[in-house]
Amino acid sequence: MYSSDPGVQPVLYVPILTTLLSAAFGLVLLQRFRHKPSATHLLWWGLGMWVYGTGTGLAASITVFGNSVVLTKAWFIVGAVLTGYPLAQGSLYLLMPRKLADRVTMITLPFVLAVSALIIISPVIPGSLEAHRPSGGILAWNWARLSTILVNGYATVCLAGGAIYSILRWSKENTDAAKRRVIGNSLIVLGSLLPGIGGGFAKLGITEMLYIGECLGLMLIWGGFTFNTWSPRPDSRLAAA
Repeated sequence: MYSSDPGVQPVLYVPILTTLLSAAFGLVLLQRFRHKPSATHLLWWGLGMWVYGTGTGLAASITVFGNSVVLTKAWFIVGAVLTGYPLAQGSLYLLMPRKLADRVTMITLPFVLAVSALIIISPVIPGSLEAHRPSGGILAWNWARLSTILVNGYATVCLAGGAIYSILRWSKENTDAAKRRVIGNSLIVLGSLLPGIGGGFAKLGITEMLYIGECLGLMLIWGGFTFNTWSPRPDSRLAAA
């Protein structure tokens, strides 16, 4: 365990907030799934939010308690490999026929698990371990680290692409509900891109940008989901009539 660091930057505590938000949003999604079990996408999204929160929770643990090779590898697997995948699958199950989404899952899941296994068995560079900030730079197998780009690219295309498809679909209608969905999906597109942008900075050693991108991205995705699912209360006088 490596914990000796004279000063910890305040931005490194951002994952604590992100973890709490992820847990709450995941609970909201799974509660909706409980009332509508046929909506498989809600199950994937709810579990995805908890995986998202697990990744930021590991980052928060490193900030508060200090770093280790085990913690950094766990953070890299959950945060850089697994986080976006269930969210992407949720979008597929929302937009695709169930059988087709099942087939895509059977093809992509083994690859995601294989990348995770490579991270586990990769030798490390001990001198790259930082006291309170995780970094994929400790992995000696740089090609294994770069393979996460494929997983994250797939997740971004599915999540952001699904939201863009919904924007194009709802923009053809001129109703209040359609306008809310256009706004909501626009927020989801932006929110799904921010963690990827932050991840690009993290690969350059600027992990702080990843933490900010994850937190702001989550807020935007939750806001977009709220826009998409919110419906105004009917006027009480109209309801009485």
